[in-house]
Amino acid sequence: MGPFDRLTEAARAAAVLARAGVLHPEPPSRMLRIASAVRHWGPSLAALFAITAARFDSRIALVDEVGPLTFAELDHRTDALARGLGDIGVVAGDTVGVLCRNSRSFFDVTGALAKLGVNVLFLNTGFSAPQVRDVMQREGARVLVHDDEFTPIALDAGVATRVLAWTDTGSNADHEQPTIDGLIASHHEGPGLPRPAREGRTIILTSGTTGAPKGALQGRPSDPLGGIGVLERIPYRARETMVIAAPCFHSWGLTNAMVSLMLGDTMVLERSFDPEHTLASIEWHRAQVLVAVPVMLSRILELPEEVRMRYNTSSLRVVPLSGSALPGDLATRFMNVFGDVVYNLYGSTEVGAVSVAVPDDLRTAPTTAGRPPHGTEVRLLDDQDRDVAPGETGRIFVRSPLSFDGYTDGATKAIVDGFMHTGDTGHRDAAGLLFVEGRDDDMIISGGENVFPAEVEDVIAQHPDVVEAAVIGVPDAEFGQRLKAFVVPRAGAQLGVDDVRDHVRANLARFKVPREVEFVDALPRNATGKVMRRHLD
Repeated sequence: MGPFDRLTEAARAAAVLARAGVLHPEPPSRMLRIASAVRHWGPSLAALFAITAARFDSRIALVDEVGPLTFAELDHRTDALARGLGDIGVVAGDTVGVLCRNSRSFFDVTGALAKLGVNVLFLNTGFSAPQVRDVMQREGARVLVHDDEFTPIALDAGVATRVLAWTDTGSNADHEQPTIDGLIASHHEGPGLPRPAREGRTIILTSGTTGAPKGALQGRPSDPLGGIGVLERIPYRARETMVIAAPCFHSWGLTNAMVSLMLGDTMVLERSFDPEHTLASIEWHRAQVLVAVPVMLSRILELPEEVRMRYNTSSLRVVPLSGSALPGDLATRFMNVFGDVVYNLYGSTEVGAVSVAVPDDLRTAPTTAGRPPHGTEVRLLDDQDRDVAPGETGRIFVRSPLSFDGYTDGATKAIVDGFMHTGDTGHRDAAGLLFVEGRDDDMIISGGENVFPAEVEDVIAQHPDVVEAAVIGVPDAEFGQRLKAFVVPRAGAQLGVDDVRDHVRANLARFKVPREVEFVDALPRNATGKVMRRHLD
């Protein structure tokens, strides 16, 4: 890239940041405090807490069940907790597991560990004790910070050193093991924290929908302005209010939380998702943004209309989604009720953001993954690593400044000419919109025909009497595999097997019609909303 190109990119980034409100005039005294924070902490996650405290000070950073915390208070709490964790033996280079729902505790410990130069291992709140034990051992984590509700799991997992985070009462003063509140209170005053000799790493666990979750190392983007393209496609704005319903232990919730801090937004944190409570939070806080995963929108739409109408959600401007595929016409059904607010990001923990579908895209094609943000390139390759033509199915490869730094075991994803494989297959239409057809390893071969479950699931989900569906392949003596659909019907619907099969037959090729249909009350999902296909049979 030549000097003119770099200048053009810098001007583009400045325009995006100005529109979002990131570039904003500041008084000299505040600029000095911001510069001091940058100089002390360097370009790190620790700096984010210090910089936002210097910039936004008494503005509310987050609201949880206990109440509000300002940016200055959050920074001070992370300083105090860092001193306290240091006193119980946590040092730079250690790895600490975090098993917490969305609350101030999650951000207290995230900021404290960053300021100590400690690796943070975010654990799925849906894990069993054996899973916690196995992941902690594999990643070399010797300390676990956990909410009180997970105490039995932590004990069964055999974790030697534990720090208690959240309790149902909002107070954790009366416990034998160290607590976040106790460590903050006892280290409220103390010397300033030195910059750690090494920067701590963030370890996000993959979803584990088809096998054991892997630890993915998240580093700084290869391009300091790597996230500008996403900010250009999803209109986040500074000093707004963001309800974060998606879990922050996963990359989607965590990324939005970091965006909220950077913009000086107020995060409204939900420890567990309840569709009606989410609508109430939007009304009460006049929230402009709701961060969710697709299944949460389904649950909101399942509420009776009279319940939905109780809440004024007219402040809602942006509903960014990610974490799993958009089923059927969910996006348009939601926008028909709440306005054109849905922005669907397709990406993964490994490759970052691949594409974004804006409301106009979703109105045109409700299942599209949209288009790549500026600075991200996407190729669709066949089995010989050759580009496929529009309309043809290929493996999705991405070159992005937001790609991960590899798995903690040293492995990485397949790479072709600098493009990383997402593990998915898809196609582009004539207009250039990207469509994800499914995972490589989800493909079902039935009678010699290739079938990707997502296509069949989308069609079934469009039936007016269906809430959602999942399709798998089961062994078949004649065809090798046959399609089996698991269907969640709407309450009170009179839906039969033939209704489902006839609906698919009317919209897809005959070989894509499920030979078996089983009606279920709910699909097995992990905490981020993805269907756990290995639990279907």
